[in-house]
Amino acid sequence: PAWALKFALYFGVGTNVVVLGSIAVGRLFTFRGNMVNGRLRGDHLSCRSLAWWELWVICPKSGVSYPGDAKPEARRQTHLGSWKSQQATVDKGWRYVGAAASHLVTEAKMKSDFTFTHTLTGEAAGRQMWVKDGKEEEEDSVPSFDASKNPNASDLLFRSQQIKAWKSAGKSVPDEQTVPKTAAEAADKAVAFYQMLLCDDGHFAGDYGGPMFLMPGLIISCYVSGVDLGVRKGAMIAYLRNHQQTDGGWGTHIESPSTMFGSVLSYVSLRLLGVSDTDPAVRAARDFLHQNGGALTAPSWAKFWLCVLGVHEWEGINSIPAEMWLLPFWFPFHPGKLWCHCRMVYLPMCYLYCTRFKNPAKDTDQILIGLRKELYTSDYTTIKWDNERHSICPLDEYSPVTNLQKFLHNALAVFETYTRLVFRWPMRLLRQKGIRYAMSYMQSEDIQTNWICIGPVNKVLNMLCVWADNGNAPNESFYKHIARLDDYLWVAEDGMKMQGYNGSQCWDTSFAIQAVVEAGLGDKYPQLCDSVYGFLERTQILSTDTSQGTEAYLYEAVNLRKEFYRHVSKGGWPFSTSAHGWPISDCSSEGLKAVLSLHTLTSIAKRKGTLISAERLYDCCNVLLTYQNADGGWATYENNRGYGFFEWMNPSEVFGDIMIDYSYVECSSASMTALAAFNRHFPTHRSGEVTAALARGERFIRGIQRPDGSWYGSWGVCFTYGTWFGVEALRAAGVPTSDVSIRQAVTFIMSKQNGNGGWGESYRSCVDKYYDGRAEASYGAGGSGVVQTAWALLALMSSCVCAPREVAAVECGIKFLMAQQLASGDFPQEGITGVFNRSCGITYTSYRNTFPIWALGKHREWRHSLDQ
Repeated sequence: PAWALKFALYFGVGTNVVVLGSIAVGRLFTFRGNMVNGRLRGDHLSCRSLAWWELWVICPKSGVSYPGDAKPEARRQTHLGSWKSQQATVDKGWRYVGAAASHLVTEAKMKSDFTFTHTLTGEAAGRQMWVKDGKEEEEDSVPSFDASKNPNASDLLFRSQQIKAWKSAGKSVPDEQTVPKTAAEAADKAVAFYQMLLCDDGHFAGDYGGPMFLMPGLIISCYVSGVDLGVRKGAMIAYLRNHQQTDGGWGTHIESPSTMFGSVLSYVSLRLLGVSDTDPAVRAARDFLHQNGGALTAPSWAKFWLCVLGVHEWEGINSIPAEMWLLPFWFPFHPGKLWCHCRMVYLPMCYLYCTRFKNPAKDTDQILIGLRKELYTSDYTTIKWDNERHSICPLDEYSPVTNLQKFLHNALAVFETYTRLVFRWPMRLLRQKGIRYAMSYMQSEDIQTNWICIGPVNKVLNMLCVWADNGNAPNESFYKHIARLDDYLWVAEDGMKMQGYNGSQCWDTSFAIQAVVEAGLGDKYPQLCDSVYGFLERTQILSTDTSQGTEAYLYEAVNLRKEFYRHVSKGGWPFSTSAHGWPISDCSSEGLKAVLSLHTLTSIAKRKGTLISAERLYDCCNVLLTYQNADGGWATYENNRGYGFFEWMNPSEVFGDIMIDYSYVECSSASMTALAAFNRHFPTHRSGEVTAALARGERFIRGIQRPDGSWYGSWGVCFTYGTWFGVEALRAAGVPTSDVSIRQAVTFIMSKQNGNGGWGESYRSCVDKYYDGRAEASYGAGGSGVVQTAWALLALMSSCVCAPREVAAVECGIKFLMAQQLASGDFPQEGITGVFNRSCGITYTSYRNTFPIWALGKHREWRHSLDQ
């Protein structure tokens, strides 16, 4: 009836007006992160109403954090990368140096190269770098690499050096003639091998490379600011040569088919490193660029770097206005509400764009003059730059720019290019104020991270901004940045690369030690466990005397966190090192679980060194409770501060879902399992809040489960990874294994098992959001990989499967892992297993050890429960 329709209309409109009004009011008067009675207030009206509005009005199915269903078949990635056989070798003489020793090396080098005397700040634990010391012994030759067989390096250089040091100390190694007969024996042998790779400070190091667009930013920044990369150049050139594909291009990451993003930046890098424009590799790359429209069709991040270098004009990229930082925080689209990685990259970008930075050597440097001819298919002086702002090669376009975004960019172009009003009074004053705030924000980021910065892109951008802001000249802050460049560089048999972070030290180590303890091998390897414990103690953020003695600790004050949009940090654990300074929900969770698992060991109870106090663990519990979003899930670094519509304005073109900090199954599961473990150890500390958090988390986990029973993995490849985390989350919430969600997950995992007993996925599962288990897309055995097989087995065993067919599936999977184990106790390096931003793969060489150990070790416990 008409009255019912009218009531429904008025009620719907009225409710949304109230909700949106409460969002605006809440955002105006409150800040996500104020301290109340010593605790971080983790909820308020605007966030609850925001979550309600987006969850039930915009996304009634499953909420804004649901990663989306499978791409239509016509839009899925169909082509694979193709590489030539080995193209370059790495010179001998590279040596890994870690922790305190690396500080001494860097400090000495800064003094000799720049006459800059400086003591690196922050905890030394976990720091890793490579030096070329000239000791080119024959046995230290770098192993060969052939991308045509597998574009993933096996990290053999680091591993061979660690094993050599282990043997030199007279320690025993696994007997290669002994073949394990049971899963427990295989796990024991795997741990006996893996312990040889442990660094002196107690962490597991490894290659965290993969993306091809990171190192070019470092090369460009150093070239512009006059920093000589020295002996690094040869290893960098080898890396670029080794990963060039048969079509002449490079991918966005090492397994990706060629894209303009990877190709333009890699081409420029080779030229800046001194490779001639007549070199065969350079000629082949230039042909690829010209066949795909030249640099004008490169994505926006590549064009930005070309502008910085001076081989592209600023009028050819879209506006990055610094004035946005001057908006009140309640404004719906405020940059302080962006995901922190997105925020911290576009922060220095806005500085360089708004100052229209010009490379001092732009008009005189012969390489740059040559690049302006080589990169384009038409004469540089005739290009209509403004017409090319939205140009993008189809090979690169993962997140197409929306019409709304194009309209806004075109409107900004009126002020930036056509009328140039932003350079006139009074708008010039606003721009200058925005620029000064951006610089102060970058300075706070440098201090809080001990000049490491949150990631590799903003690291080198911040460094360049410091140089530019000082009149294109070095200063103290610039030199402190230079001292931290090696934190990001890693050398393997494929060459020198820039990692996706300053390493994955705490993440890998936390997983590894949980695997060892759960396998029942903790007390058998007491020295291993003691060393790891010491590392975890020193790595808890802002919790040691050393970390609290840095200037970074001052920024934990509420007023400074509010000014620079930082969540509480003290008590969390990082992905990499304490000095890095950014805690993450899942890293804090895995660090906490690792410590709690070690506390169950006799050897740790008798430990002579520092034990982590209950108060420090309470701090971590506090961090985890404050991380929970109003939708019940957990995001990465911060609470979700923005809105789903932010993604309509994703300017990257090549990445997906980068605009806000969504809740993820991995982060939620890690946080839930950590809180449940904490509650078992400390049942009287905030137990009511923990119980309530687990209940909210359970609802979120159920809400993002896909119809086929799986969960999409946003940080690992892919559905096997996400489904393991989903099952663990439900079990932590007390859900019985007979529950329908768990049974659906088991059915999904069972349906993906290969004939050889294993499981395998390509990174394309992440790209297309569709399970891709084709053998030709992976680098395992018959389409199965040891890492995905381990994840699948962990999911099944955590589900306590007991039906005959399910038991047989587990046993077949265990046999596959045992068959793949090498005589040394190691496992083979296969396909890429990490991912970020939906479309970019990233390397975790430690995964091939950690997760098979975990699955093999858990088998005994699962069999015992099955027998009972």
